[in-house]
Amino acid sequence: MADTEGLTVGEDGKKRCVWGGSTPDYAIYHDGEWGRPVDDDTRLFEKICLEGFQSGLSWLTILRKRENFRSAFAGFDFRKVARFGDKDVERLLGDAGIVRHRGKIESTINNARRAIELVAEEGSLAAFVWRFEPAPETRPKRLDWETLRAMPKTAESLALSKALKKRGWSFVGPTTMYAFMQGVGVVNDHVEGCFCRAAVERQRKAFKRPA
Repeated sequence: MADTEGLTVGEDGKKRCVWGGSTPDYAIYHDGEWGRPVDDDTRLFEKICLEGFQSGLSWLTILRKRENFRSAFAGFDFRKVARFGDKDVERLLGDAGIVRHRGKIESTINNARRAIELVAEEGSLAAFVWRFEPAPETRPKRLDWETLRAMPKTAESLALSKALKKRGWSFVGPTTMYAFMQGVGVVNDHVEGCFCRAAVERQRKAFKRPA
């Protein structure tokens, strides 16, 4: 398929979002994970952190290092990461398996501490995040490639970004938060014609929103 349609046809004959067919790693992530609704706090925290690490880089770089990140950051158990100190920062700066950026490493530790506070106040990270799901009537009637490319952030991702920043989180800008929302299924941004779009929409309809 032409890139103007935002689709590509794989060797299996299936039409995918064009980025999802560009590498085997992306295809696995696109087909089985991206856009599927998530309500697990650890997975949500991981995604927020990894989207922060992705800033200025490609998601493929982060995806290929994800297992290394999980090992380095205690499986993204934010209660454990919150206890990291200066020695851990130095350890992580010496870990060639992750992105060695002091600001992003320190941000992850800070955000872990903020996550503990948020869960104490709101019940769960999931309940907080899913409050920013856009109303169906505000979404594009037909999500094509042109529409998606013109939508790097939304009113809802801006609101989520502001809410987190107000609570002391960092590396959570509105574009980063929109990528997060796409990844964990708060929105379904598989383009029209992608074989995953209908399946993801069915999952989202059956998904019980955290309260």
